Amino acid sequence: MSLSVHEREQFLAEPHIAALSVSAGPDRGPLTVPIWYAYQPGGELWLLTGVESRKAKLIEAAGRFTMMVERLEPSIRYVAVEGPVTRTARGTHEMLWEMSARYLPEEKLAGYVKMAEAEHGEQLAVYLRPERWISADLGAV
Repeated sequence: MSLSVHEREQFLAEPHIAALSVSAGPDRGPLTVPIWYAYQPGGELWLLTGVESRKAKLIEAAGRFTMMVERLEPSIRYVAVEGPVTRTARGTHEMLWEMSARYLPEEKLAGYVKMAEAEHGEQLAVYLRPERWISADLGAV
């Protein structure tokens, strides 16, 4: 059963680990990787990635990508969203902190952010406007 607009937006706003897929070019399957993201209902989805990362380069070349999130309990539910990149921006300390706070317990946050800033290099924020949605809740299995 498909989710309503409200249900799918609320589900996407939860802190799931997403699978990001972007075209990897001719004669290649898409690059698909797990990633943290942020989304507020009705707004743009955004993520952080290394400026020099393969996914950043592929997203720039394609101009769009797909994100899919799922859960298994209390029912099998998923949302996939695809759309154009609307903008990119230099990643900031505040963005990294906000994103990390979605996924990590408070006591791990400062240590993770310090490590990420030291080891992950310059970050790029990529924004996507949800254009196409696929969603379902398969009910309690």
